[in-house]
Amino acid sequence: MRTSLRSVRGARSALALLAAGALALSAAGCGDDGDGGGPPGGGKGASDTVRQTVRLPKLDGQKLKVTAVWTGAEQKGFTKVLDEFSRRTGAEVAYVPSGDDMSAFVGSKIAGGDPPDVAMLQQPGALREFARKGWLKPLGSEAAAELGKNFTQGWQELGSYEGKRYGVYFKVSNKSLVWYNTGVFEGAGAKEPKTWPEFLSTAQLIADYGIPAVSVGGADGWTLTDWFENVYLSQAGPEKYDQLAQHRIPWTDPSVKDALTALGRLFGGKGLLADGNQGALQTQFPTSVTQTFTGGEEPKAAMVFEGDFAAANVIGAGARIGKEARVFPFPAVGAKAPVVTGGDVGVALKDGPAAQALLTFLASPDAARVWAGQGGFLSANKNLDLAAYPDDTLRSIAGAVVAAGDGFRFDMSDLAPASFGGKPGQGEWKHLQDFLKDPGDVAGTQQKLESDAAKAFKS
Repeated sequence: MRTSLRSVRGARSALALLAAGALALSAAGCGDDGDGGGPPGGGKGASDTVRQTVRLPKLDGQKLKVTAVWTGAEQKGFTKVLDEFSRRTGAEVAYVPSGDDMSAFVGSKIAGGDPPDVAMLQQPGALREFARKGWLKPLGSEAAAELGKNFTQGWQELGSYEGKRYGVYFKVSNKSLVWYNTGVFEGAGAKEPKTWPEFLSTAQLIADYGIPAVSVGGADGWTLTDWFENVYLSQAGPEKYDQLAQHRIPWTDPSVKDALTALGRLFGGKGLLADGNQGALQTQFPTSVTQTFTGGEEPKAAMVFEGDFAAANVIGAGARIGKEARVFPFPAVGAKAPVVTGGDVGVALKDGPAAQALLTFLASPDAARVWAGQGGFLSANKNLDLAAYPDDTLRSIAGAVVAAGDGFRFDMSDLAPASFGGKPGQGEWKHLQDFLKDPGDVAGTQQKLESDAAKAFKS
């Protein structure tokens, strides 16, 4: 969902702000184990409360420009990370928001001879594009070593191009979650399902109780790609997922038929969707969440599927996470429950010790710990203590990403050419919206998807 990360940035920023203001934050760690340098000048600072596990060079007098799409609360969270880096190294760091079009921003800066030192990219495709154009600098030995120590092979390869390591996935999202209204579940006698058949049975139980089971934001086509990707990853498995993502198998493959058929059992179920299929097609993502947690004893739906960023909309609807609202992992359609992710990857656009040192820091548990305590942040760093997160819900969501090991997969539509995976009114978005309208047309949906995919991947 190439556009989805931009579409939900406001929601994620709101979540960070709400979490910082509404949750009682606990210290992520304290003291200094002596493995790294202290704050410049030996003064007090964040380094006194963030345990240091990585040694960074002294960079007094050096200046560093860092760009990302983040604004608002996300920018504030990342700025705290950059401040900690400055305290440890003495480097002067300037943050420059890129705007939505990172490729255009970086391209213009490179054309002008003054690119930022480090950029935080949102799509693997952008990393590959930049590396192909020769814009990126490979990770140095220290950054690569820190990355190898703290991240699984899958995350390392996602930040690579043609065998070279370029990126550090610093901030990620867990897009395999189902949020539910606890009042409706209790009234209907429903329990959290663990498998797809249990999920469908639970949906029917709730519908029989008198409340539509699932709210779908079908007006935003990216939500439908996320539905498909979770079903497909769990049912077909990671290898098939990779093949389909790279168009090494066609969308007419039997595995796609199986996934659409499974998804069609939900989309085609009588009374299972809020406002029916036509209503779902007119429902935007934020509304799909809020209508699940408003309306008192008669909300429009009992459940809504989307990533951790949906928490901002849950809170905005007046529901307390862990009370009126709870969350469970996307149910297993096949042997294992899926973990589909998104994320932001740090890359160096300039040579030099400062850029490499920042990437080394971003690959460490130390940097992740700074932002994790603020809320509105998830890390795939396997050595970040989950106690760094401010509440049990975030610990559980982050823990699922880490526990997936190399079994996670990045959002498939973000891996595809934008013309197929990331634009309204065409490609995946359009054809899955058509499928939501007519869930019985599995073969026709496959043919349309394959036709557009073939064109997009050729170009």
